[in-house]
Amino acid sequence: MRDDASFGLGLQQTKVSLVEPNALWERAYAHEAAAIRDALGDMAIDIQHVGSTAIPGIKAKPIIDILVGIKHFDDGPLCIGPMEKIGYEYAGSDIVPDDHIFGRGNASDSRTHLVHVVEHLGNNWNRMLVFRDALRNDAGLARAYEQLKVGLAGEHAESRAAYTKAKGEFIDAVLVKAGVS
Repeated sequence: MRDDASFGLGLQQTKVSLVEPNALWERAYAHEAAAIRDALGDMAIDIQHVGSTAIPGIKAKPIIDILVGIKHFDDGPLCIGPMEKIGYEYAGSDIVPDDHIFGRGNASDSRTHLVHVVEHLGNNWNRMLVFRDALRNDAGLARAYEQLKVGLAGEHAESRAAYTKAKGEFIDAVLVKAGVS
């Protein structure tokens, strides 16, 4: 079992709490990406670090978000067995359209990792990477996103779903500016 506590990871499943940036997050991602690559083999065309822990210098929920690109979205269920073997639970594909979501950690207590299995180069793949790269390449934009998140975390500390939904307008505006719908 990987030692997620040493990376400062873990948050109760429905809660929202932001922590200061942690230099170990990138190493935690690399460690987990290697385990996922070993588990999925050739099914995983590409694996990327996404979410706020992938943006240097901003506060984030202490959960590593990982994007896995597969050839066809409908092949996502083939990932369930291999992902379960490395400690992930399948949350389904009906939470976010065209996104097979896997979580690691104790579902009743805390989550340390969320894996999004999507069609490689499909709409979800492109949206996540364009948004991540926009924040990585524009420190002012990253700070504006962080400020929004801090405010929303205060408003929605008990509802991660409401917190995530409230960030949507900002995310959509960044994507529209980048030419992605």
